[in-house]
Amino acid sequence: MGGDGEEVAADIDLFALAQMIADHAGGMVSIEDPRSHVLAYSASDETADELRVRSILGREGPPEYLSLLRQWGVLDRLRDTDEIVDVPAHDELNIKRRLAIGIRRPTDARARAPRVLGAIWLQQGDRPFHPDAAEILRGAAAVAGRLISRSLDAPTTEALLIRRLFGAGAAVDAAAVANALHLPSTGPAAVIGFALASGEHASGADRAALGGVLRLRASSFRGDSVSTAIGDRVYVLLPGYRSEQALTAWTRQLIEHFDTKGSLSLRAAIACPVPDLGRVADARAEVDRVLDRTAASPASRVTTLAEARTAVLLGEVLDLVAARAELRDPRLGALFDYDRKHSANLRDSVETYLREHGDVRDAAAALCVHPNTLRYRLRRVEDILGMNLDDPADRLLLEIQLALHRRPRKPEASG
Repeated sequence: MGGDGEEVAADIDLFALAQMIADHAGGMVSIEDPRSHVLAYSASDETADELRVRSILGREGPPEYLSLLRQWGVLDRLRDTDEIVDVPAHDELNIKRRLAIGIRRPTDARARAPRVLGAIWLQQGDRPFHPDAAEILRGAAAVAGRLISRSLDAPTTEALLIRRLFGAGAAVDAAAVANALHLPSTGPAAVIGFALASGEHASGADRAALGGVLRLRASSFRGDSVSTAIGDRVYVLLPGYRSEQALTAWTRQLIEHFDTKGSLSLRAAIACPVPDLGRVADARAEVDRVLDRTAASPASRVTTLAEARTAVLLGEVLDLVAARAELRDPRLGALFDYDRKHSANLRDSVETYLREHGDVRDAAAALCVHPNTLRYRLRRVEDILGMNLDDPADRLLLEIQLALHRRPRKPEASG
């Protein structure tokens, strides 16, 4: 069982694994979870003792025997060590000898320590265990850890359907999903996307807890709501909902609740009304557009595409410009170099001038300089850039290029 563990884990289930252990190690096998509930077992014969029979029939170990195992320290050893535990026969209780080993979640970069997932028990029959029984058990524990971890981590069929309804994964027939989830397939709906406020960070556990709390709150607001977490965001679908005003009020109250608790600071985007469930994925894309473009705007804790259209469209225009080097104006480099070399502030001066809609006096007052000083600086900007600030086209181009340079740099992907 050594090097083939990954292949075996992909091709069998716990019952098949239990039988494989029994065939290769000798004896009869049961696989239990941390609470001693039986998850799987191999075939039994007439040598199965009363403990095995009662455990399988009751789906868990008898309380009196579990109490003995605690007294003997067996359960502690299974929890705290990776060693094979040899549990001797107990004639008075009609219990035969067993070998046992703990099952742990495979260690990876995300886990600080393996988590106990259960144990494998090998009861001796009428013949001794095979000589390599301990080696077989060690390999089996590793395979069982992968099998159980995969089962625990795998999303349910319902969760997969909901994710696909939101556009994550393969496309689905919305009517079929609605039928499977008992949702109305026609009529308006609403989609809300929740994200962490700018600068907020949360651990994986915090994000999982956030998804659970939002699901409870949404279900309280509307019993047929469904939700899912995709990446760092949580999405809520409210079937049959059409009132954007009521939805905005509820979403604001929810965000204020998190603020009051002092746990996480959230922001949200709403798409409402969504014509039918076949457009849920489009609605999610819409709220993503809004969340992507309003991260730096503290006033936009709850908004819609209609309310944030200028920020969204401008952000997407800047994305297009940033993605194509030939659309970046190289002349701005000369302006920035001049500021650095001469300790000037031409960039700040021209940005303030543009922000004040070309009014020299207002811009000069904002900069705390004389209007003539500002006029001199603007002429220097025109000379360096080869632009005419009285030309609307030149001003528009300059504003776009400056806005591009004001954007925070995205962190480079690691690895």
